[in-house]
Amino acid sequence: MSVSIWNYPTSMSCGVGALNQLPTTCESLGIKRPLIVTDPGIAALPMTEHAQSLCAHQGLSVGLFSDVQGNPTGANVLAGNNAFLDGNHDGVIALGGGSALDCAKAIALSAKQTVPLWDFEDIGDNWTAADASKIAPVIALPTTAGTGSEVGRASVITNEDEKRKIIIFHPDMLPKQVILDPELTLGLPPHITAATGMDALSHSLEALCSPSYHPMAEGIAIEGIRLVNNFLPVVFQNGSDRYARMQMLVASSMGATAFQKGLGAMHAIAHSLGARYNAHHGLLNAILMPYVLNANRTKIEEKMTRLSSYLALEGTGTDAVLHWVLSLRASLGIPHTLSEIGIDDSEAALIGDMAVKDPSAGGNPIAFTSDQYSQIFSDAVHGKGL
Repeated sequence: MSVSIWNYPTSMSCGVGALNQLPTTCESLGIKRPLIVTDPGIAALPMTEHAQSLCAHQGLSVGLFSDVQGNPTGANVLAGNNAFLDGNHDGVIALGGGSALDCAKAIALSAKQTVPLWDFEDIGDNWTAADASKIAPVIALPTTAGTGSEVGRASVITNEDEKRKIIIFHPDMLPKQVILDPELTLGLPPHITAATGMDALSHSLEALCSPSYHPMAEGIAIEGIRLVNNFLPVVFQNGSDRYARMQMLVASSMGATAFQKGLGAMHAIAHSLGARYNAHHGLLNAILMPYVLNANRTKIEEKMTRLSSYLALEGTGTDAVLHWVLSLRASLGIPHTLSEIGIDDSEAALIGDMAVKDPSAGGNPIAFTSDQYSQIFSDAVHGKGL
């Protein structure tokens, strides 16, 4: 058995009203001039003004940067770096969904470095090129329950020139403090609640399926799946249910904690499609999910048997889990095929080549070839194989 390295996330404050701890959290981390990084939609909401007011009332010199796309780009990070340096900021408050959190962490990593962002791509020991003393501390406040970026040591940033999503990594990108406040998610519309919730599910599900040895992550994954099963339908129907919203925030963080065990073909294809088509990452994972499970079935039957028992599904094994996933998706209004969101298979060969090279592919139970990835993608476009 090879040696495994296990890591667990940072300090977390969880509960209704936890946002109010923001200024004292800044002070405890020595942050006096924080930069709030968010997206234009969140920037326009009262929660952002409230966060700014809390900081200002405590005497903190707070700035705001919101030029972040749904799939953050290198240009977004560069603009954020300029805002960080121009404001002489000493910390980052990451407020928003996964895109804002990923961009915020990349800004905190790269703003004061002397080498470009892409030099920190998660390959080998690239991360050692960073001067760790110049990485700004991050406080993360997720407003969606999906990516779990608040407990991650990496960011997914699109390289516009290459049209490729690149994973940027450094262990010190991990936020120093996470604040999970369900009130920050109350205004999330049902279709975004559904897509982000399915993203959380994809993380735990792929972590469970990964063949890597990590029993603790596997236990977190299977419980994270149960929370999604119990509470995603609730928040989809009643977005003001604070208790259910809290459980989904926890499920999201659990999924991202678990996937240090590995991701897989869902993410390998979704990353490729996100770079080419700028589609919502969570929605892509939701659509791809049953097609990838079906393609992996020869290697995951035992784990799916355990999962179906844990969730008390009708039937057992992969067939039962597939039926559950398809039913859950339908109840949330998730499309069955990629063609329904405007993606065809004209680039099937390219997507296959991109997916097989994506770092997430290394965690899949089966080492698919580029042709097999192309076929899974084509099946998801046309709704075949299920």
